[in-house]
Amino acid sequence: MLEVRSMSKNFGGFTALNDLNLRIEKGQIHALIGPNGAGKTTLFNLISGSVPPSSGEIVFLGKKITGSRPHKRARLGIGRTFQNIRLIRTLTARENVMLGCHCWTKAGMWSSFFSSPIRPSAEESEIRRCADGYLEFVGLGHRADMWPHALAYGEQRRLEIARALSMEPKLVLLDEPAAGMNPQETQELNTLIRRIVDFGKTILLIEHDMKMVMDIADRITVINYGQKIAEGTPLEVRTNRAVIEAYLGEGE
Repeated sequence: MLEVRSMSKNFGGFTALNDLNLRIEKGQIHALIGPNGAGKTTLFNLISGSVPPSSGEIVFLGKKITGSRPHKRARLGIGRTFQNIRLIRTLTARENVMLGCHCWTKAGMWSSFFSSPIRPSAEESEIRRCADGYLEFVGLGHRADMWPHALAYGEQRRLEIARALSMEPKLVLLDEPAAGMNPQETQELNTLIRRIVDFGKTILLIEHDMKMVMDIADRITVINYGQKIAEGTPLEVRTNRAVIEAYLGEGE
């Protein structure tokens, strides 16, 4: 589904990624792990198009997308969440999810919010049905009319996932979705991620919760200082000496 070929990214004199290659297979949960500052979120930003690469290329569904803009990648089928929650506080939960629906509709983004509630257009009604459907999917159907700041932290995370799913992506990039969650919320997230894959999506996941990663990932790529140091199944990665040294240090 996705290939990252010889990807490098420099910020001034700092090399965030160095000649990285990555291949994501359709229908898998592929985890990207590594110590803080390893270059994981930089890779997400390169895949989603928010920053340009210094060198290398990205191929999505057989098509080179290296120079395309973020909104074009979204329409091709790449959706994402963010490490820091980025919900619009002045819109309800439903309206936040409706924003994602506009990737595949013709209606103007604000027309759905300011149209007549008595006689909305067919497309505007469809956008609302879409948003409500994804809120139900992530377990927030009863929170549709609430403001994001009134939701519990774990619910805000799930709301971001609902918004990403409403874009109808083929590939979903989840940037530390379990950050700040308690064990029960993390377990509920595990179940949700598996349901997303069963729904026909592919997942690329950044996560520091190693128990979660080892539990749900089909394949894991480990990067450190911008370079890939290991890749394989959870069993292969957890016993890899280079991975153990990157996380614990050689002495440990």
